[in-house]
Amino acid sequence: MPDRETMPSASAPEVSARAAALPREALRIAAGYAFSGPALQLGALLWDGQCLPDAQVRVPLAMLNRHGLVAGATGTGKTKTLQLIAEQLSAQGVPVFLADIKGDLSGIAAPGRPDARVEGRAVDVHQRWTATGFPAEYYALGGIGRGIPVRATVTGFGPVLLSKVLRLNRTQEQSLALIFHYADSKGLELIDLKDLRAVVTFLTSDEGKPELRRVGGLPAATAGVILRSLTAFEAQGASGFFGEPEFDTGELLRTAEDGRGVVSVLELSAVQERPQLFSTFLMWLLADLFHDLPELGDVDKPRLVFFLDEAHLLFDDASEAFLESITQTVRLIRSKGVGVFFVTQTPEDVPADVLAQLGNRVQHALRAFTPDDQKALSATVKTFPKSPYDLEEVLTGLGTGEAVVTVLSEKGAPTPVAATRLRAPESLMGPLGQEALERAVAQSPLHERYARAVDRESAYERLERGRGAKGPDEMRDAVSGRGGRAEEQPSMAERVAESGVFRSLARSVGTQIGREITRSLFGTARRSGRRSRR
Repeated sequence: MPDRETMPSASAPEVSARAAALPREALRIAAGYAFSGPALQLGALLWDGQCLPDAQVRVPLAMLNRHGLVAGATGTGKTKTLQLIAEQLSAQGVPVFLADIKGDLSGIAAPGRPDARVEGRAVDVHQRWTATGFPAEYYALGGIGRGIPVRATVTGFGPVLLSKVLRLNRTQEQSLALIFHYADSKGLELIDLKDLRAVVTFLTSDEGKPELRRVGGLPAATAGVILRSLTAFEAQGASGFFGEPEFDTGELLRTAEDGRGVVSVLELSAVQERPQLFSTFLMWLLADLFHDLPELGDVDKPRLVFFLDEAHLLFDDASEAFLESITQTVRLIRSKGVGVFFVTQTPEDVPADVLAQLGNRVQHALRAFTPDDQKALSATVKTFPKSPYDLEEVLTGLGTGEAVVTVLSEKGAPTPVAATRLRAPESLMGPLGQEALERAVAQSPLHERYARAVDRESAYERLERGRGAKGPDEMRDAVSGRGGRAEEQPSMAERVAESGVFRSLARSVGTQIGREITRSLFGTARRSGRRSRR
């Protein structure tokens, strides 16, 4: 269902005919945004202090899987830019994911309210503004908030992402990966944090120390550090984020009955005090999509556009392996039809290898009150193509809802830098009322599927049952290899699984036959055939 404002744009000759009175340089810039295919409308060109509504600034729909950056100081309009882009993507049938840090993007489902500022902006940029709501689904991380709960199993989350959340160093991260490998190989499912804690506790116990030596050189002291980190993490109330039913990221690819893309809004305002947790969870969602989606190559429009707000939190104190995984994910997920936009204050917040892959840029105003601000401003200017603007002056003088833009043209080349007065979103610019939000969540077809947490038998229950069945002395005898040569003895977990007193563990291991755990980028995992795409 094409939107009235996102139909194919005017050609370069038509722009010239309509805007012949524009200054020569402004006309050249405007011609750089005259695309022949479908495009999203960003706003109108600013030149020499004037808004030129006949010089429209756009971004080709087909280029939105080439990723992007929305940056700018606090209060400059980044959130409204996300809303503006999300609305037009939805209208073109493209699903959108929005991380709602401040809780003010939920209004995208409700029609906007006209006022003097909105009407003035529409006149400035020649926008046919119509109050419009868009199909939206509301989620909450771990059920903390009013949305549909988004949970991950520990095994699905994987060791790399969990290491970042637990603030483990590189050596400890490698050790955690060994623990995951051990659990995978023994059929000990890690559903929630108590499952992982049970496995680590077992490996560091007298009964489990022989297994610890077999894991591959996992130091007992490192295992102890991991165990203490897990205990502290649980004490902070993080248990609710891990468990079942695990969220199927295929839900993010849905379209509404009228063909518009569903805007998935993840409410994060209730977990703002845990920034490293929620930023890493956002990366899990993206990594999980990467794990499952087939290759598409070049596309006429993206399959999904994913906005990562407060992006700097992903990179703060990140290990080299973690940064490499982010870079590889961003580079490769484009061919799966997914566009990723990082939202932060300055380009300096994003590592150079990632920044180099962000072809579409919307840079809101920056401040230069301190020497560090001035340094960041100068570094930002250097990331733009050569321009007739004095960008340092322009970037410090932009008003709210104005930005410097450069995107990829339909040929994949950067467009001229364009100072732009952005359009106004047509949906409600602010939070949806609590009653309306709760009603939307309760009426969602996903509510029944995800609302209630499930705690089925997994590693914790199986190991607890195992410990209760044998005393420490008997357990040590089983591991010591009495009755045969030690080198011929199976591992402890194998002996446990074969013993009569642990038949339940054996049965649970038996159910794992045919189960495939593959760990891709970030060490995330899915069972083969777990889900079907919508």
